[in-house]
Amino acid sequence: MDFSLYDLLQYSLTLALIVLLLVVVVLHVSANTVDQTHHEKEKHFLTADGKEESFPSRMDPPSLELSVVVPSYNEELRLPVMMDEAMEYLEKRQKKNPSFTYEVIVVDDGSKDKTTEVAMKYTKNYGAQKVRVLTLVKNRGKGGAVRMGTLSSRGRLILMADADGATKFADIEKVEEGLESISEKPVRLHFFQEIRLSDYQQTFPCQKISRSLFRTFLMFGFHFLVWFFCVRGIKDTQCGFKLFTREAALKTFSSLHVERWAFDVELLFIAQCFDIPVVEVAVNWTEIEGSKLVPFWSWLQMGRDLVFIRLRYLTGAWRLESERKTQ
Repeated sequence: MDFSLYDLLQYSLTLALIVLLLVVVVLHVSANTVDQTHHEKEKHFLTADGKEESFPSRMDPPSLELSVVVPSYNEELRLPVMMDEAMEYLEKRQKKNPSFTYEVIVVDDGSKDKTTEVAMKYTKNYGAQKVRVLTLVKNRGKGGAVRMGTLSSRGRLILMADADGATKFADIEKVEEGLESISEKPVRLHFFQEIRLSDYQQTFPCQKISRSLFRTFLMFGFHFLVWFFCVRGIKDTQCGFKLFTREAALKTFSSLHVERWAFDVELLFIAQCFDIPVVEVAVNWTEIEGSKLVPFWSWLQMGRDLVFIRLRYLTGAWRLESERKTQ
C-alpha cells in the first residue's frame, strides 16, 4: 500500500496529538496534591518545662522581627554546630538592639535519630519564645519541612537556614541589605493600585562556594535545566540560606507542590509568576560532610522534577493558589 507525503504527514500529526494527549493525561493523573494540613501532634510545641503550647496560625499577623526555619533530617551531629553559631549571633544582635526579636524553629522532618532531643536542649537553654521544635509525624522532604515551619512562624521576615551550617549565619546582614535595596521602590499593579515592594519581595542569595569537582559538574548540568525549563536570571537556586518577607513566603509556599530537592526552583518559578522581585546576594558557603543528597540519584530526581514543574503548570495540572481561589 503506497502512502503519499500528505498521508504520512497526516498520520504523523495524528500520532503526535495522541502522544501529547497521553502526556497531558499522565501529568494530570500523577500530579500530587500537597497536604498542607498539620497532624494534631504538629500543631503544638513543647516549652522548656515540657508543657504543650499551640503554634500560631499562618494568618496571624507577625509578632517578631525574624523567624529562622531550620529543616532537619537526622541532624543530631551537625545541628549543634549550626545552632551554636546562630544563637550566638542572634543573642548578640538582640543585646545591641533590644527591639530586635527573633525565633528559631527547628523542623524535625521525621528523623530516625535524636534530632528532636538535641534541638529541645536549645529550647531549655533559651526558652520556647526563642527556640521551638516542630516534629513532623512523617518525613515530607526538605521543601515540606520548610513549608511547615514557615506556616508555623511569627516573623515579619522569614529565613530558611540549612542545619549543616554551611553558610556563615552573620551573612544574613548581607541578605537583609539586598532586601532593603529594593524595598523602597513603588510598583503599580492592576487597577493602578500603588503598593510597596516590601509587601511581596523576597531575597535569594547566591554563593561564594567551596565545592567538590564532581558536585560542581552536576550543578552546572542542573543549572542548565533550571534555566531551560523553569527560571532564568538566577545563578544559584539551591542555596540553603533564603530570606523572605512574610507576605512573599506565605504567597509562594501556599502554592508549592514539590517537597523534595527541587522545591527551591518551584518557589522561584512561583515568585516570578506572581511578579515577586528576587535579589541574589553573595554569601560564603562551604560543603559540609554528611549531606543527605546522593550525588547521582538526587540530581536525576531533581532533573525529573524540573521537567514536571514546567509541564504541569503549562498543562494546568498544577495551578497557583490565587488562580484556584478565583475560580
